[in-house]
Parts: sequence; C-alpha cells; structure tokens
Amino acid sequence: MTLQCIQQPHQHLQANLENGVLTLALNRAEAKNALYGELYLWLAKALDDADASSEVRVVVLRGVDADFSAGNDMKDFMSFIQKPHEGKAGDQPPFVLLKSAARFSKPLIIAVRGVAIGIGVTILLHADIVYADNTALFQIPFVSLGLSPEGAASRLLVQQAGYHRAAELLFTAQKFNAEKALQASLINQISEDVYTLANKTAQQLSALPLASIKQSKALMKQDLSEIIDCIDKEAEIFMQRVQSVEMKEAVQAFMQKRQPDFSQFA
Repeated sequence: MTLQCIQQPHQHLQANLENGVLTLALNRAEAKNALYGELYLWLAKALDDADASSEVRVVVLRGVDADFSAGNDMKDFMSFIQKPHEGKAGDQPPFVLLKSAARFSKPLIIAVRGVAIGIGVTILLHADIVYADNTALFQIPFVSLGLSPEGAASRLLVQQAGYHRAAELLFTAQKFNAEKALQASLINQISEDVYTLANKTAQQLSALPLASIKQSKALMKQDLSEIIDCIDKEAEIFMQRVQSVEMKEAVQAFMQKRQPDFSQFA
C-alpha cells in the first residue's frame, strides 16, 4: 500500500523510508514539537499505514533536531477544552494516537533528545525500544494541571517503573533527567547519539524475520485489549478532569503567570 506520509508529507512531520525502516520525525522546532489535533491524527494514520504496509518493517519516531515533544500544544489545548465534545472521549485525537501506538504490531523505536513532556512521555510506554541522550528532560505534568493520567499510564508506568517510582513521577509532576528515566525503565539506554543508535538498531531488526518479531511482540502483549480499554477509561476520566475547578485554576494561573493555588479545593 502507498504510505500517505511519504506521498503527501505533512509540514510538521517528516517521513523517510529506507531499507524497511520508516523514520517519522516531528518537525515543529519553534514549538518544541508540541502536538495538536491534526498532527495527532496524521501521526496516528502514519503508524496505522506503516503497520499495514509490506514495505515497512520497523518504525523510528523522533524529533528532527533538538527535542522530542513538549506534549500538547497549549493554545490548541485551550481551544480544545472550550468546545463541546460528543461521542467517546477515547476518540479524541490524542487518544487515537496512543491507541495506534499501542496496537502497532511491528517494532517501534523512539529516540529522545531534549524535552519529552506529557504525551511525549506517555507514548514511550507503547514503544518497544527507547533511547535518550543526556539532553533529555522528561515530565508527566497532568496532576499539576488538575488532570489525570492518559494512555494507560496508570497501568503501564506501574508495570515498568514499579509502584513507588510511578507514584513519585505521576504525583509530583516534576521534571526528571535521562538517568532517572533509565532507573524507571522508561528508556533502554542513554547514548550520545540517539538518532544514529536508533537507526542502527532499526536496521538490525529490519534484517530479521518480521513474522517472528511480530509473533514475539503479540505474545509479550497478550493484554493488548485490556490496555486499549484502559486508554479509553483513562480518557473518560481525563475529559471529566478537563472541566474540573482545579484545571480552571491551573489555566488561570498559567495565563496570569503565577503559581496555582489548589488549597481552596477539597
């Protein structure tokens, strides 16, 4: 099948296919690769098409240059929360992308430089191999915004990091470096040149029997349907939290350039 991301490239998503390796590079440097509605859906389609294409054996997801992703574009998010939404919460663009990543049946390698915030961290939980360099700075900020975890993070982060580390990362919403991400099993390795390392690993995997890799991945992710259900459940709660008084206080504090005051809420 024809890959739309190759034939009709998006201004904020570069795509290159070489020797069975599809490299998807977020290209919005001025916003630290922050994601917005259309880009979420475009990236989700790129993953879905790659999964169905006989030309693609491995996908590498990265930024073009110095950052992975600052997460949700704040202006887009502010516009998003002010609109009435119909249908399932899990059908909103961010959750569509996360479910595409979760369902992806081939190897998904992510290389992180610079910031990885919000969904920029959540999506790592659905990758098979993650590399980061020492410039990487991670954050799961949802609680500090009056929100709740997304993308099955409440389940997968506990599985990967252990309960205590997961609780610390989710509850404190603090930024953390690559070394702490390694300790929490969010990444496989710290490397000086993550883009070269990711491509090298992808080329190695591309030379292996794809059917065997896909079967191995399917066996390792026998709980996939439960993970998809968890993404949908978290999405419902997340969308409820979007309307919360805590979220409104976080937004007002952001606009007024002050620290939010959550002490007024039970």
